[in-house]
Amino acid sequence: MADIHRALDGRTSTVLVHRSGTGVAGTVMVGYDGHRGWVYYVAVRRADRGRGIGRALLTAAEDWLRERGAVKVQLMVRHGNDVGAYYEQLGYADVGATTYGKWLTGP
Repeated sequence: MADIHRALDGRTSTVLVHRSGTGVAGTVMVGYDGHRGWVYYVAVRRADRGRGIGRALLTAAEDWLRERGAVKVQLMVRHGNDVGAYYEQLGYADVGATTYGKWLTGP
């Protein structure tokens, strides 16, 4: 939840929401570091999967980044999250890089 608040409070990040008749159907966190865009936490409510919501959220995230001048987007997926084929059909590719992280304030 803290990640969402930081994204919403930042000037270079946001959380995009897809609403359906029964509430929030999906979300995506997006940010721009001045060099490239980053997409995190793509999530679609289980009951709404297969309806194009994930694709719509990624398109909205890409549009948000283009409006800010990003020319490339990086999509972060945690190991063990078996969604590679889904993102590949949307034009994303494994770039052969590993992202390392370090907590500055603790998890």
